[in-house]
Amino acid sequence: MKKEVLISVFDMEIGGIERSLINMLESFDYENYNVSLFVCSHQGEFMNLIPRQVHLLPEIGAYTVFRKSVAQCLRERRYSAALVRILAKSMASIKARRRRLVEGPGYIQMQLESRLSVPIIPSFKKEYDLAISYAWPHEIVIRKVRAKKKVAWIHTDYSKLEIDNQLDLAGWRKFDRIASISDACTQSFLFRYPELRDKIVPIENITSPGFIRSQATEPLHMEISEGPFFNIVSVGRLSFVKGFDTAIQALKILHEAGLTDIRWYVVGYGGQKDELRTLIADNNLQESFKLIGKKSNPYPYIQRCDLYVQPSRYEGKAVTVTEAQILGKPIVITNYPTSTSQVTNGLDGIICEGSPEGIAEAIKRMYTDSELRESLTNYLKEKNHSNDSELIKLYDLIPS
Repeated sequence: MKKEVLISVFDMEIGGIERSLINMLESFDYENYNVSLFVCSHQGEFMNLIPRQVHLLPEIGAYTVFRKSVAQCLRERRYSAALVRILAKSMASIKARRRRLVEGPGYIQMQLESRLSVPIIPSFKKEYDLAISYAWPHEIVIRKVRAKKKVAWIHTDYSKLEIDNQLDLAGWRKFDRIASISDACTQSFLFRYPELRDKIVPIENITSPGFIRSQATEPLHMEISEGPFFNIVSVGRLSFVKGFDTAIQALKILHEAGLTDIRWYVVGYGGQKDELRTLIADNNLQESFKLIGKKSNPYPYIQRCDLYVQPSRYEGKAVTVTEAQILGKPIVITNYPTSTSQVTNGLDGIICEGSPEGIAEAIKRMYTDSELRESLTNYLKEKNHSNDSELIKLYDLIPS
């Protein structure tokens, strides 16, 4: 008999978590495991990338409200959900003001919405051998799914995440295991929750080099400059965490130093778009720093760049950095706390200070040193990036 596995995620919008999930599903052992995927809201460009072997569970109306606004809930006559949104937002705003959070109440609001929604959403009828909560917050799998074993995933740096840690801890304790994508993610998580050490199991993001390389051959939907230009590409959500405001300032420094042939393209979308556009205009970089929007397939853009840069303030383990490495691209990342889990400085990329000056200096080094770029590229092209053996650690968690 095949073992029954359930994986839960909120939607399949373009993001690092969803991208890593697709890679994992591409590599799963479907001969021995039946995999059901529950997507709260069947939306997002990655819905079309779910492998055919996966049993996609039907959408349940009460679950579609996660991440919807109050206005959307009211239009759909989901009045209880709208009340939850209003209450969660009010409570989160108070907590954020008290703690003077840099990123505001957003993450705490997500926590509270998830917790307060539990009484008004139905439970799953079937029992599974293993239930996986792949995206935080994890309340759905904790309280609405029956399973012999439950696993939750760590994707980010919890020492930096501005959340209600006591509320979070109560949830993590209910899982049998907690899967961490890197040693650095584990250490940052245990900095907040040292009592959970025995629950941690390391399982790296699964990469599918063949899939990524084949996707990289597809045509571009927006051309990037060729010829005399030095092209930089970054991929990520347009948010404070990803540091694109710092990137704009770094490009201004480079142009002022005379390196005006550098072009920077950002693939992604998010709430900081207008703010970034204003910053680009204020620095007269409209022709040089391009926000090219949401793309379900960023690989052709990475494939055609001279340098991939990740200017983040913090990360867990950036999926797109690994994908750029698979495509053999020279890489610059900032020295966020988990950076050394992804790049060995000078061997497969460069780690730089996260200030505009630090990023500019690292890019200038890459720009002027073609031998360094070639050395990084050669190393990455010779490296075996496949790691689907990591899934054995997951299979071992399933009760026999």
